[in-house]
Amino acid sequence: MAVTSDPAPETAPEGTTASGSAGAGSGLGELCVLMKLGEIVLKGSNRKLFERRLHNNIRNAARGLGEVKLTQRGAGVIILRMPGASDLKVAELAERMRSVMGVVWVHQVRRIAKDIDAVTDIALRSMAGRTGTFAVRARRRDKRFPMTSSEIAGTVGARIKEAVGLPVNLKRPENTVFIEVDKDEVFVFTDGMPGQGGLPVGMSGRGLVLMSGGIDSPVAAHRMMRRGLKVDFLHFSGMPFTGPESIYKAYSLVRQLDRFQVGSRLFVVPFGKAQQQLKSSGAEKLQIVAQRRLMLKTAEALADDLGAEALVTGDALGQVSSQTMTNLTALDDAVDVPILRPLIGMDKTEIMDQARAIGTLSISELPDEDCCTLLTPRQVETAAKITDLRQIEKRLDVEELAEHLAANTQLHRPSFLGDAAPAKV
Repeated sequence: MAVTSDPAPETAPEGTTASGSAGAGSGLGELCVLMKLGEIVLKGSNRKLFERRLHNNIRNAARGLGEVKLTQRGAGVIILRMPGASDLKVAELAERMRSVMGVVWVHQVRRIAKDIDAVTDIALRSMAGRTGTFAVRARRRDKRFPMTSSEIAGTVGARIKEAVGLPVNLKRPENTVFIEVDKDEVFVFTDGMPGQGGLPVGMSGRGLVLMSGGIDSPVAAHRMMRRGLKVDFLHFSGMPFTGPESIYKAYSLVRQLDRFQVGSRLFVVPFGKAQQQLKSSGAEKLQIVAQRRLMLKTAEALADDLGAEALVTGDALGQVSSQTMTNLTALDDAVDVPILRPLIGMDKTEIMDQARAIGTLSISELPDEDCCTLLTPRQVETAAKITDLRQIEKRLDVEELAEHLAANTQLHRPSFLGDAAPAKV
């Protein structure tokens, strides 16, 4: 696969389409992908850095599809072309682009000559078989085009109304034809697919997500990726006292999340014996908070090796007994690295809705024996005292234990796109 930057689009001969695989002889132009950007356009003098990162992420997301030509059109538009590719292949490219952070809208568009008759022909074809009201929205990025935006919309709209007989509704149309006049061609399209928005992954540094296998932590990871954080994942397995099911589940979750950043790494820690040590130390009601502090200390040690600047958890205030304000404060005390909690103010219904939207809910709901349920006391302390927790840790030399656990992680690379290594970002 090769994604190349195309500084200037090819110009079609006057009166013909800018042809691709579907062009010659049919009057249809080349199908390509047009993407609209969001926050990036507001970045001022730093915008080029964001665009460069986004272009790299697009290259990774398009890996394996064939030759893709990328053109940046001003501050907010990117065009992807696949010369000679089938419409089906272009549709697959568009679907992948929906998962690229920083992209707000993804459209499959026809790229045609700057000729109003050719534009009208494509617009008519796009409305074939449709019912309901319609409107035409036109935009000139190239002000040299002899017709204004309103004149283009009026001319094409009149032809559609005459040929198809659909009523016009400019305020709330059921169908919309978009026409965008660019420097060397015109793009015509109807529907669009919402993207992820946010910032390109990698622009905000690197983090390490504590991946439990439940509903919350994958959503937390997605939200931080959307803010530009490149993340690795750390899963604590109850092995050797539990089976490998939780590892399979974590692997599947990371593979699903990999579509949003490409190149994910999953580190797995066999945590069962460490939990048993905590129980033997007399943790009792503090068992859950104490083992979570040990998880954070282990994550901090691993993060130092990975160059991660923050830890990410799926904590939501008050959701379970270990997530009270007092207990969260006790967890913060365990490490020096920042702990990011993007779900802190969300309720379970909101989290589940987002998990469903990103495709992780059905995986999270699969049964498994999670390490957090292993050796769970009958009662969980809701107001853990930091001094008591430190006493438990002192008995175990927990700092050394955390370093040992971090040094013995198992590395997995769950890839949504296959086994080939992505380009470095």
